Amino acid sequence: MTTPPASDFLRNRARQAMIEAGFEPEFPREAQQEAQEAATEPLPHTADIQDLRGLLWSSIDNDESRDLDQIEVAEQLPDGSIRVRVGIADVDTFAPRDTPLDKHAFTNGMTVYTGVTIFPMLPEALCTQASSLLGDAERLAVVIEMTVDAEGEVVHSNAYRAYVRNYAQLAYDAVGDWLEGTGPIPEHVARVPGMEAQLRLQHEAAQRLLAQRKQAGMLDFETVEALPVMREGQVVGLTVPRKNAARSLIENLMVAANITLATFLEVTGMPSIQRVVRAPERWARIVEIARRLGDDLPETPNARALADFLVRRKATDPVHFSDLSLSVVKLLGPGEYAVVPSVRGDTGHFGLAAYRYTHATAPNRRYIDLVLQRLLKAVSAKQAPPYIPAELETIAAHCTQRETAARKVERKIRKVAAAVLMSHRIGNVFDAIVTGTPAGKGTFARLLAPPVEGRILHGEEGLDVGDRVRLRLIHTDPERGFIDFARAD
Repeated sequence: MTTPPASDFLRNRARQAMIEAGFEPEFPREAQQEAQEAATEPLPHTADIQDLRGLLWSSIDNDESRDLDQIEVAEQLPDGSIRVRVGIADVDTFAPRDTPLDKHAFTNGMTVYTGVTIFPMLPEALCTQASSLLGDAERLAVVIEMTVDAEGEVVHSNAYRAYVRNYAQLAYDAVGDWLEGTGPIPEHVARVPGMEAQLRLQHEAAQRLLAQRKQAGMLDFETVEALPVMREGQVVGLTVPRKNAARSLIENLMVAANITLATFLEVTGMPSIQRVVRAPERWARIVEIARRLGDDLPETPNARALADFLVRRKATDPVHFSDLSLSVVKLLGPGEYAVVPSVRGDTGHFGLAAYRYTHATAPNRRYIDLVLQRLLKAVSAKQAPPYIPAELETIAAHCTQRETAARKVERKIRKVAAAVLMSHRIGNVFDAIVTGTPAGKGTFARLLAPPVEGRILHGEEGLDVGDRVRLRLIHTDPERGFIDFARAD
């Protein structure tokens, strides 16, 4: 009996994990047919849609990405401010509410990226083609416009629909190396007149926004999410995407756009959904970790104090900052979606130090973003809300649950791939950091190199999140993604 290639095993295991988590990995025939038909329809041309195809739009994403949700363009204003426009794919035009496409997208809630295969929220005829903001193609977008002053404050904003064209489809690593001065100008930047200056202006706007967010108390992390590296059907290693200037550029523009849209909807009185990250329940443990490192934090949760502590630790010990980041992220806990206005007062994002924040910039990949797009379009058209608060409550709860399930699937397949990789290293000893101690579920740790996570079966007594430990690999189970350790020190 021959053993199937690791790539086949991982893809099959990923599909199985999706089903076990309540996802539907295949599209219904009706949804596929609707996507094919929608992809062939001409774009609507109405008086309320602006023509911005002449602006020098560009996108930056992963090298292999085809489901492009955003493009960006910036303009220097006479007073020194920078007008930034973020174009978001108008997915609602192709997948209207209550259609087979919409119902399936709601069921899954989001695209799931397992590292070995992708399970898209929408059929590829849309998400990687008709509704994707691909290079050199005319597309319809919802535009979030922001004027950023010298201090990084958004002093004016607007939202509207527009026709757009992506003149440069770029990749994070190439643009990041160029912006940081460690690589040549990317070919797709050099060949478009004015694109070099355009990207540097976007970078300047992003740096202003970042400085303002840091002043407000934004938390700056460097976390590790290792993805499998496949070669000839086998897992040959793990790779961790590198944070660079290009990723920071897009992250800061998207955060600003999401804050702007959340504020815009709240000011207009439109019921909507925001992304909420509450003050951490395990703040005392964060205080304890800081104290162990010779630093002090207040006894009650304080985002600004935590942000300053992280800045100090990054400067003092940059080599181990990702380990500290992982510990704090685990202790902060996950975010959730909440309807606003709310009688519970659910608003604010502790990690971003933002009073209002939502998810709206990735409607090809997240259902919440598609819902927010419909709310925004209703405001722009002066129409009644497309959802009543009870419907939004259902959507928020469901998408929070689906996000949790997606994280478990992605983590599961990363563990399966890691178990395949580590199966020949039984008995080896590694340095590690404790990442979790869920009640009744054991103690978990992540190796520093390679960055794989597993459970400590022996010697885990007394360990807590953030503790350093030496571990011996004692067992792997690729089918279930189990990696088991015993304490070696």
